[in-house]
Amino acid sequence: MPSLLAGALVFFTSAAVLVLEILAGRLLAPYVGVTLETFTGIIGVVLAGIAFGTWYGGRLADRVDPRTTLAPMLIVGGAFGVASLPLVRVFGNAGLGSGPVAIVLLATVGFFLPSAILSAVSPTVVKLQLSSLEETGAVVGWLSALGTIGGLFGTFVTGFLLVATAPTPPIIYGVGGALILSGLVLWPYLHKESNNPTLIAAAVVLALGSGALSQLIGSPCQLESAYFCASVSVDPDRPTGRLLVLDQLRHSYVDLEDPTHLEFSYAQGMAHVLETFRPPGEPLDVLHIGGGGFSLPQYLEVTRPGTFSRVLELDDAMVALAQEELGLDLSEDLQAVTGDARINLQAEPDGAYDLVIGDAFGGQAVPWHLTTVELLEDVQRVLRPDGVYAINLIDYGNLGFARSEAATLQAVFAHVAVIAPPERIATREGGNFIMVAADVPIDVDAVARHALDTDDDDIVITGADVDEFVGDGMVLSDEYAPVDQLMTPLT
Repeated sequence: MPSLLAGALVFFTSAAVLVLEILAGRLLAPYVGVTLETFTGIIGVVLAGIAFGTWYGGRLADRVDPRTTLAPMLIVGGAFGVASLPLVRVFGNAGLGSGPVAIVLLATVGFFLPSAILSAVSPTVVKLQLSSLEETGAVVGWLSALGTIGGLFGTFVTGFLLVATAPTPPIIYGVGGALILSGLVLWPYLHKESNNPTLIAAAVVLALGSGALSQLIGSPCQLESAYFCASVSVDPDRPTGRLLVLDQLRHSYVDLEDPTHLEFSYAQGMAHVLETFRPPGEPLDVLHIGGGGFSLPQYLEVTRPGTFSRVLELDDAMVALAQEELGLDLSEDLQAVTGDARINLQAEPDGAYDLVIGDAFGGQAVPWHLTTVELLEDVQRVLRPDGVYAINLIDYGNLGFARSEAATLQAVFAHVAVIAPPERIATREGGNFIMVAADVPIDVDAVARHALDTDDDDIVITGADVDEFVGDGMVLSDEYAPVDQLMTPLT
């Protein structure tokens, strides 16, 4: 085999494996969320596939003429790459949950086989390239380097370009189709009579059938952005109500006719703070960390006319979706800044805001870098002396994350309050928590009265009660903030 062709095959198949690995995160997100555990499971499964494929591909190349196996590897590997779409969707809809077992199972079902089969190409090509033992080191080293470069190429192109410009299915169809086409072109070159036409035909049928099946099953996404699988649905009990789902999380609810209607308990809990901060109706300067459905900025726009809201939203596609379907109307008083909130927060001026609201999620978890002491110090910097920071978060189990975030707030701010139903405060159940922090005393009684007036069962704790709630919770820092593990124990 010519050196140029050998290098191209190793480069291409290595790149394809990394493209599939990165896209696996988007395919799994609607079913298990986007967390560190998700990417840990995907990386582990793909590495296992690479290890198995490289080992078995080498053994096979020593036992069987590699000219008879190379084209089928490309075709079958491409076919299973395309099959990852319906396989993940079928098993993802089976209600496996979102823990480590479900993550590894979904990643294995979708991506172990294509990773293993495509990784077997490299030792097969090495066998075809070797003409004497004297050049073993040079051939193996050169092809290994090309494989690594191909992996880097696939990583950078997918992460920086492809996922930002196209939905996941067309990319997978393109990669799988290119692999199948390469195998079909290579087939006659490597002696047509030595290949198995039945196997190759079956692989092509598998690829076409997988593509058709994935279309029949359909995507759970109305809109797939670089970060989220998003869908908006109409509330059957409230025709003007719109529900935004991001990945597997019911993220926001907006009433197009009445933005003051807050459907979710977390939004109602945040309203307890908003309605008791400063005189009712007084306009505020508010910074929102996370936009989603933009329900709270629109609520403030109506309840406190003249309020200035700047929303730091990661995904520009979410801003467009909110404008198209959730009633968002951007203006001088309601602005959206896209990009990572941690970075954009650094550009905000000192003492510019009365209120900062934290409502950013990746799956059910607040992104870890938006939970730390360093982030809170930046929030404190942009607040006015009597300003307030209010954050919405979710936790379950022993509430390790919620208790740790409360401890982190205590490490930065002089006063901290926690708002949640009694069972959550007592750490007997999980769900949403609203936490409030300030350097001036928080009007806990006013917040509690507002909760009673709205028939909400939330209670408010502060001082020693927060200390008791925190217990052994840790202070989260940029050096150590295991948010996903605190939320979801590995046991």
